Amino acid sequence: MIWTTALYSNSFEKLRILIARLPERDRKPGMDKNPMLQSNPPQADRTRLAYQNIEGMQPANENNFEDTINFIKGLARRQYALVIFTTAISLALGALYLVVTPPTYTAHTRLLLGNPNMPLVQQQSLGTERAIDQTLIDTQLQVLRSRSIITAAIQQLGSGDNSDPNQPGIFERIRRWFGRASKDQTTNQPSEAMIEAFQKSLSAARIDRSNVIDISFSWSNKVDAAKIANTIANAYIADQLNAKFEANENALLWLQQRLKTLGEQADNAERAVNAYKSQHNIVTSSEGTPVDEQQITELNSRLAAARAQTTEATVRLDRYESVLKNNPETSDSIGTMDAAGSDLLISPIITTLRQQYLDLQRRENEYAAKFGKDHLAVVNLRNRMRDIRRSILQEVRRLTEAVRNDQAIAKHRQEEIEKQLAEAVALSRSTNAASVTLRELQTKAKEYRNLYDTFLQRYMGSTQQQSFPISEARVIYAATPPLTKSKPKTLVVFALSLFGGIGLGSGLAFLRDLMDRVFRTPSQMEETLGLPCLSVVPLLDPAKSPSYHQENGLGTLSKASSLHWAVVNMPLSRFAESIRSIKLGIDLSRGQASNKVIGVTSTQPDEGKSTIAACLAQLIGQSGKSVILIDCDLRNPSLSKVLAPNAKIGLIEVLFGTQPIEQAIWTDTETNLVFLPAVKNRTLLHSSEMLTTDPMRILVEKLRSTYDYVIIDLPPLAPIVDARASSTFVDCFVYVVEWGRTKIDVVKHALHSAPNVYENVIGTVLNKTDINGMASYDGSRSDYYNESYYSHYGPSDTPS
Repeated sequence: MIWTTALYSNSFEKLRILIARLPERDRKPGMDKNPMLQSNPPQADRTRLAYQNIEGMQPANENNFEDTINFIKGLARRQYALVIFTTAISLALGALYLVVTPPTYTAHTRLLLGNPNMPLVQQQSLGTERAIDQTLIDTQLQVLRSRSIITAAIQQLGSGDNSDPNQPGIFERIRRWFGRASKDQTTNQPSEAMIEAFQKSLSAARIDRSNVIDISFSWSNKVDAAKIANTIANAYIADQLNAKFEANENALLWLQQRLKTLGEQADNAERAVNAYKSQHNIVTSSEGTPVDEQQITELNSRLAAARAQTTEATVRLDRYESVLKNNPETSDSIGTMDAAGSDLLISPIITTLRQQYLDLQRRENEYAAKFGKDHLAVVNLRNRMRDIRRSILQEVRRLTEAVRNDQAIAKHRQEEIEKQLAEAVALSRSTNAASVTLRELQTKAKEYRNLYDTFLQRYMGSTQQQSFPISEARVIYAATPPLTKSKPKTLVVFALSLFGGIGLGSGLAFLRDLMDRVFRTPSQMEETLGLPCLSVVPLLDPAKSPSYHQENGLGTLSKASSLHWAVVNMPLSRFAESIRSIKLGIDLSRGQASNKVIGVTSTQPDEGKSTIAACLAQLIGQSGKSVILIDCDLRNPSLSKVLAPNAKIGLIEVLFGTQPIEQAIWTDTETNLVFLPAVKNRTLLHSSEMLTTDPMRILVEKLRSTYDYVIIDLPPLAPIVDARASSTFVDCFVYVVEWGRTKIDVVKHALHSAPNVYENVIGTVLNKTDINGMASYDGSRSDYYNESYYSHYGPSDTPS
């Protein structure tokens, strides 16, 4: 859209100067505006910067005000029918309400809530006298509107309705209002319809923060309304008196019955405590603890001592056995016995033998040094030392047996104590369980006795007092017949209908417009995506676009689809101008060495990307440049089905090397367009991997050196990932968005999920645009879409 504006405005020279200065600027104004898309390509930065410089010549506050006014105007143009329709319906409903609704009169009666009892009476009263607070007032408001009060009021109206025998009374009028004749009724019992009608007509509310309650009753007769309001107030006062009297009588009767029941329960509970003690032989000490617990404590102490003796004996036995194991009969040393510790050295026999052994060892060393190791005296000393060592070992064995006996005795004593403790614990458990039950019985008996004493004191005091059932409410303002009707008010109803209809219609219109989360204007795409809009492509009418059905030769492109050849059939149309705007945007956006390999993609299928790609390639071919169009939508080659429906080989066979590219391409002599189709002979499970292979990159490099432009029709971003895989060999992308259909959130998510594609997008194309409807969405540029401007340059929607 930017480049179309520049092409058909008087500011083209300014735009050219700005583009010449672009390489000196490195800032990216779109990044802080769109946090979702953090990386902006250089091409998009430069194009958007030029657009912002052109659009930013006016002050910012003036632009904001004008944008607001334009939005309101556009909203009014788009949704005025909904607002008018809603307002008309609202006014019609208001008029109908005034016609069918009978007049209603409202009478008011006021009651004062208070506590008239004297302080002495309040202290001695059997019932609790509550202070007047908000909760109490809310409760009384509900009582006023209860069924019992309304029933009593209706009965009072019926009993006092015989003042004039010739005129029907209020009760009879009420009956007739609900379709019931007086002769069919023998009692004053109200019907359910009467009660419900009274509840709907009756209202009660607190006046400000006072204790005054306003009772209002609305009825079709003003005199009846006042009489009913006063009757309801009197019925409420009478109900309060009756309720207080009955409460006092019932309380005294209940106290008598309760005292009798509590006395019996207290006596039974005390008897149950004594019986339970006798049944379970529960004996407690002076401190209140069971005797079994003392026995368990003593057994625990004895068990700890027995376990200590057993452990000590076991340790000593282990030491002695270790000495015997480490000192065989053939050993000539007693060093390992010394390592056994002080237990063996305590024995006097072992001590004496050890001293003798050490003396003989000393003499043996002296004789061996003097006479030699084999001297008879040395040999005799050695024999004597060996005998002494055997004696020591025998003594150790004796001590070992003694310790083993001690261990067995200690262990037996420990087992006996453990057995006694287990029996005592088992007995204590049963006693404890019984004690728990006993404590519960004692607590229950104590509670019953205390409760009995409390009720007895209250009853004795209440029998000495006199209750005064004085009403807590009185009428301070009696109702009189109202002078004017309360509803319906004609002016209010019409005013509410008018403004309510306008407000509701405006709200629905704004909500409907807010829920329209699709792209409508180029500026909306600029602000949302941070990318320039290269062109606004109008929606083609197939009836105005001629179709050529011809027999195509082998390798010749089919022209059966009029939409895909619209730029050739209608070269002076607005559609063709929008395709030229895309090509101009590609040529002027030189972010890299060249934009020769151009990928055309979209977010979702059926947005018209294949048509844009085909028309762009035809336009380039007509300009004299060599161009090749490649269908890289391997899973759904829709472009191949339109331009080369009879193709048997295509891109897949070229990549696999089964066929040369010369056998796969199709041509059009009129536009010099070369087309490489994609034939879907089988289901492809790894189409994205095929686009990232070396044969694909080699093929693209070969085509780059052969043709001036390589236009690639890519799959959409949202369903599959093939378009992301093409970023390795595509110089730039043209992103196609369908007007009024593609959701904004879907496009943002698709570009966010494919940052490698977004970085190389040079701009977007708003396709299938309703040009006549654009004026209501882009109010600030509504004149730009005026069809009369094209008549100066002779564009036509008719085929050439």
